Amino acid sequence: MKALFIGGTGTISTAIVKRLAQDPRWEVWLLNRGNRSRVVPEGVRQITADINDEAAVAKALEGMTFDTVCEFIGFHPSAVERDYRLFRGRTRQYIYISSASAYHKPAAGYVITEGTTLANPHWQYSRDKIASEEFLMRKYREEGFPVTIVRPSHTYDERSVPLGVHGNGGFWQVIRRMLDGKPVIIQGDGTSLWTVTFNTDFAIGFTGLMGNRHAIGEAFHITGDEVLTWNQIHATIADALGVELHPYYVSSAFLAEAGRKYGYDFEGSLIGDKAVSVVFDNSKLKRAVPDMRTTVRFDQGVRIALDYILAHPDECQKADPEFDAWCDRVIGALEKAKKDI
Repeated sequence: MKALFIGGTGTISTAIVKRLAQDPRWEVWLLNRGNRSRVVPEGVRQITADINDEAAVAKALEGMTFDTVCEFIGFHPSAVERDYRLFRGRTRQYIYISSASAYHKPAAGYVITEGTTLANPHWQYSRDKIASEEFLMRKYREEGFPVTIVRPSHTYDERSVPLGVHGNGGFWQVIRRMLDGKPVIIQGDGTSLWTVTFNTDFAIGFTGLMGNRHAIGEAFHITGDEVLTWNQIHATIADALGVELHPYYVSSAFLAEAGRKYGYDFEGSLIGDKAVSVVFDNSKLKRAVPDMRTTVRFDQGVRIALDYILAHPDECQKADPEFDAWCDRVIGALEKAKKDI
């Protein structure tokens, strides 16, 4: 069988490509700009092109067909419309990576199934994913375009640590604050429920859907089964670092307002996603992929990640002094307000 990954070198897709590259039944191709070729496993073939240059990609794909095409970098309906033009008649299955943030916000119930309504008034990213899904499912209903929708939640790998509140530079500055004994901002009171999934576990579910006839015309979320509060997530990270956690609780609504003028979209990432308690019902996926299971608990996965991150400072430790100063301003302003009341 022959698979094409559009992207293929990101947090989620890297684990899938590695897993598939070890399976002799699959011939694996990547279509990307070749910027991260060092993470591509031996034996994986590469088409170096910019997917946004539709004419060049169409020429590069002349005469090629695939059993499965996997789209990891389609963030807008125009991307899936382009893919439909490129791969209609060229593939037996098109898997689109959507997002679990597309599920109804505010949540009507904390247990999420694939039948939960898609609606997110707080985050344009999620609305674009919803619109992309709607286009693809319409093409499936009207023309039989063989789409499968996959909705990841918070997936991480050895190069990243899951957090709720961080700057545009990523997670490292929060880790730095923990190491320095500084207070770390946690949205709400830290008791909302969240699910984090290590990318190798995600890969089990994803590869099980590839070439799976039961997946055509269907949507699946792929997450682990472990549910944690944000307090537990932060405490586990601090334990792995060997430091004491100093949490500082701030409402998501306040963070959204306080962060807006500094370019932090906490309305989308928190109110539209991480501030809401979610527990995923994975029974539909497990019926289609009986091998799906959680093999890496968060306490294990975060130690894998921190071992790698601390050993690779140039690659992973991106300082974000602007966010660090913003945290101090927020905490200082709230502490002053407490005294002034």
